[in-house]
Amino acid sequence: MTMDYLVTSEWDDSLWRKVEPVYREAFPEHRGKSIGVIRRMFERKLSELHTWSEAGKIVAMALTSTDRHAHVLVLDYLAVRANRRGSGLGRHCVEAISQWAVTTQCCSALIIEVEAELTEENAERIRFWRKTGFQLTSYVHPYIWVPETYHAMYLPLEPSFTPGEEDGRSLFKFITNYHEKAYRGGDME
Repeated sequence: MTMDYLVTSEWDDSLWRKVEPVYREAFPEHRGKSIGVIRRMFERKLSELHTWSEAGKIVAMALTSTDRHAHVLVLDYLAVRANRRGSGLGRHCVEAISQWAVTTQCCSALIIEVEAELTEENAERIRFWRKTGFQLTSYVHPYIWVPETYHAMYLPLEPSFTPGEEDGRSLFKFITNYHEKAYRGGDME
């Protein structure tokens, strides 16, 4: 069976209705952004929606945001249907996003944030990201608006990309900039 990969920066209610069950399965209301915030992100041209489908059914999705000045892509969410996890689909999605980021957005790295609290669930997520090539930084970032702390992880798409002297602190400039614009307004260029 062939997998269809679609990337859009336009909000589409009918597409989101197909995507939302996959998103909410991985990120229940208390762990993900609300539909209102996500819709506004698209209205403000802050995000791209990546979908993977088989026979017309969404099996994976991702929300990303490109910082064109810094040439980095923030990977905000990646979700794979529970019954497809462990099959290599998540790794396939990261590879597709990486290729898209290089060829269409001229990005030199992908950046994500992962919860820093030492739990088995967080350790499992970090193991997944490491298997796809992401590198964990040591800096632990506290946000003022949520109680959790986070690490940045990055996947260099160009050999020259490094997280900077502060081992991850500089990556949160991109992540925080994205979150502030997603929740407070403004456009990423």
